[in-house]
Amino acid sequence: QEALVESGGGSVQAGGSLRLSCQASRHRWYMAWFRQTPGKEREGVAAIYTSIRTTYYHNSVQGRFTISYDRDRTTLYLEMNSLKPEDTGRYYCAAREAAEFLPTEFALARSKYDSWGQGTQVTVSI
Repeated sequence: QEALVESGGGSVQAGGSLRLSCQASRHRWYMAWFRQTPGKEREGVAAIYTSIRTTYYHNSVQGRFTISYDRDRTTLYLEMNSLKPEDTGRYYCAAREAAEFLPTEFALARSKYDSWGQGTQVTVSI
């Protein structure tokens, strides 16, 4: 495992934007953002297969969030626009060691990732 360090969380009004960053110490083949709210399971929000930049999104954020990866900086980003109160939660950066391509239905599965950051809080108010 390795340390993944998130930043960029905060409080914003509905309709606003935030950009999350996740600094990794080395390149990883799959990286993703998950979010969790109290009493709920941690769910995959967006993922990227970094070698060919294939991206995956949860239906609830499709068209509003954009995941990207800077290989030179080994930094993962999540651009979040048109934020809604239901986007509130703690956002975690995750990374997967294995290089093989995952079927789409597994790209946002928590069990496929083996390194996790400490999370950054995002709060969206009405």
